[in-house]
This record gives sequence, structure tokens and C-alpha cells, in this order.
Amino acid sequence: MSGQPPGILVVTGGSRGIGAAVVRLAAARGWAVAIGSHSRSPQADALAAEIRASGGQAVALAADVADSAAVDGLFAAAAQAFPDRRITGVVASAGLGGPTGLVADLGRPAALQELFAVNVLGVIHTARAAVRSMSTVHGGSGGGFVAVSSMAATIGGRPGKSVYAASKAAVDAFTVGLAKEVAAQGIRVNAVRPGVTRTDMTAGITGDPRRSAAVAATIPIGRFAEADEVAKPILWLLSEEASFVSGAVLDVSGGGFVLGAVASGPSLPATNTGPGAQISQPAPLRVAGSAH
Repeated sequence: MSGQPPGILVVTGGSRGIGAAVVRLAAARGWAVAIGSHSRSPQADALAAEIRASGGQAVALAADVADSAAVDGLFAAAAQAFPDRRITGVVASAGLGGPTGLVADLGRPAALQELFAVNVLGVIHTARAAVRSMSTVHGGSGGGFVAVSSMAATIGGRPGKSVYAASKAAVDAFTVGLAKEVAAQGIRVNAVRPGVTRTDMTAGITGDPRRSAAVAATIPIGRFAEADEVAKPILWLLSEEASFVSGAVLDVSGGGFVLGAVASGPSLPATNTGPGAQISQPAPLRVAGSAH
């Protein structure tokens, strides 16, 4: 592929947060980008228009990742939008951040089912469509798949986030298994585990000096990630520079999580903090970059 422009990059959850940062960076590097969002999104439309205005190629598309048929339609629409290119990259960044709360206090079973339908099945549906589009066995030219997990997967989350953490741990396991399954088909599969990431959805943390300082104290580097600091490793994993990297789950966390800082710092509401809590809201939200 040397000397050729990149192909089509499909990004689920691409309208905001980490997903939007991936979209902007990919477009700047020559990818034709399909921006997936749960429903027709003004943010996705505006982002696509921004990229086109700067000379890039982008289209905004709607698909609920919990619906496998909708995901198949997303990939078909992406291929149709850019007929001179092939799908060679996929980033599964859509997800939910809730429900939150202690397990004994969790309510609606439907909310738990929706969490796993989006965070786990959504990644699987996206991966299935990616394999069917990129696998050399299925007539594709190969490519890369990157799932967006969370540091919560490694430590179980903070109190109130254990169910969310379980959904992200499933993503980690799926990533490693799928990488083995499709390696001979020209597809590399990896994931990133972001720590707390500064986006518009973390304004409740970043805009509150007390809360911001307490959460930052749990990060060895001492600050939150910016969305583009997560997007850059994702684009690296999709690039030829990572041509021998597959089955990896890359921590993008500022050094992990310092337990002692939690014990010594001020207590915070569990629904607004957590390693990898890009979004930490009581109500489930489908957003770019998931709920990292």
C-alpha cells in the first residue's frame, strides 16, 4: 500500500470525544472517513462538513451498533460513499457509560442489557462487518481493526462502575481472540485502553477544580488525556508502522492508576469518577469514544 492513499476508515461513535478526534486526525492523513453515530447527529454532520471544507473526504452515517443489520448497512453505505476506495480500517468507539451504581442497588435489567448490547455486542457486530469487508477470504484487501476499551477493564472500575468495567473486559478478551482468528486473512486486530480523557462529556469533572484535582491525583502523569492523545495511538495501530502488531491491548492511561491517591484524596461521587471514565453520567449515552 506504500505510495497509495489510505482507504476508507469506518469510525463508530465518531461524532464526539475520542471518536471525533480519530476522525479529524485520519482525515488529515488522507483517509476517507465514514463517521458513524447512533442516530442522525448534528455533530456528525458538522464534523463531516468541517472535513470536506478543509479538502478531506468524510460522510456522516447513522447506525445503532446494537443492531447487526444496521451495522451491515453502515459499512455498505460507507463503501458506496467512496467507490474509488476500499474499507481498510475500522475503529469501534461507540459505547455507553451507564448504568452506574453499586450492584446491590442496580435497577432496570433492561439498562444492563442495553449496556452489554452496545459495549460488547456492538463491538462484535462492528468487527463482523469489518471482517466481511476487509478479509482477503471475503475479497477484501486486508486492514486494521481497533476497539476502544477502558482502563476500567483492568481494575474493575471504581465503586459504581463494576458492570461497565465488565463490559470493557469483554472487549479486551474479544480483541485478543479475534486477532488470532483473522491474522491469516490480512487483518490486524488491536485495542486501546484510555484512562480519564478530557472531552465535553467530562466537563463535570474538568470544570470543577476540587473534583479535577482529586481525579488527576490518581493518574501518575498527573493530568487527564486529551482526546487526540488517544487518537494518535489508534491511528498508529492502523498504520504500516504497526504492521507486526496484532492482538495487543494498549494502555493509553498516563501510567495507570494510583490507588493511594484515592485513599488520601477527597471522596467523590462514584458516578462522576473512574479510571477510563471519559463519560460518567447516570443516564446511558451513546457517544464517540465510548465511556472511557
